Amino acid sequence: MDLLKGTKVTWLGHSTVLVSTPKGTNLLIDPFIQHNPKFPKDFSLPESLPYILLTHGHGDHISDAVPVAQKHDSSVLAIYELADYIGRRGVTKTIGCNIGGTVQLDDVAVTMVEAKHSAGAIDDDGTHYVGVAAGLVLTIANGPVLYHAGDTTVFSDMKLIAELYHPEVAMLPIGGHFTMGPYEAALAAKFLAPQLILPLHFGTFPPLTGTPEQLAARIEPEIKVVRISPGQSI
Repeated sequence: MDLLKGTKVTWLGHSTVLVSTPKGTNLLIDPFIQHNPKFPKDFSLPESLPYILLTHGHGDHISDAVPVAQKHDSSVLAIYELADYIGRRGVTKTIGCNIGGTVQLDDVAVTMVEAKHSAGAIDDDGTHYVGVAAGLVLTIANGPVLYHAGDTTVFSDMKLIAELYHPEVAMLPIGGHFTMGPYEAALAAKFLAPQLILPLHFGTFPPLTGTPEQLAARIEPEIKVVRISPGQSI
């Protein structure tokens, strides 16, 4: 697909996405593996995995961040408080940032943007404040601009994300119940005006009933909604 300009985006079920740039840099977003019923069982993460990116602190987005980072010697980028939490759980390389900030990770500029969602982390000691939910814009050298919305509903400042960063690919939650569903995601698509949408956060658990087909039926035909299975790539 010419739009991706040599970048490979692999959906691993739920909101877990592996991005591989034309230069060969691998970034894993929101690793949810061991307890993810949709994670492809025959899929192996690449040996070279220098960066893990987290949108917020819920278990279905961070539960495998620590073991994966330890195995691959990855740096974990997250909002400041979540990066601190991950660091205290045994990750030696963390990058704390905040909404509006941009961090250069090799050939990818990662900008943290707003999201509308809760964000506490739950472990054996209870629930912890780990910052707020965020989205991520990845501006890839010699590649496209990708937007991973994390968990969110639609909000009008998505228009600012479009105006500032011009994402060509938007990865949007569509399942409903805990995030926006297809009805709200269609408005998000209108605000963001991407060329391509990769639906996330649907079908993993019974309440997440939204489907890519429902989204595609509500948006302009010039925006392509990707229909792939976990483990497949665009």
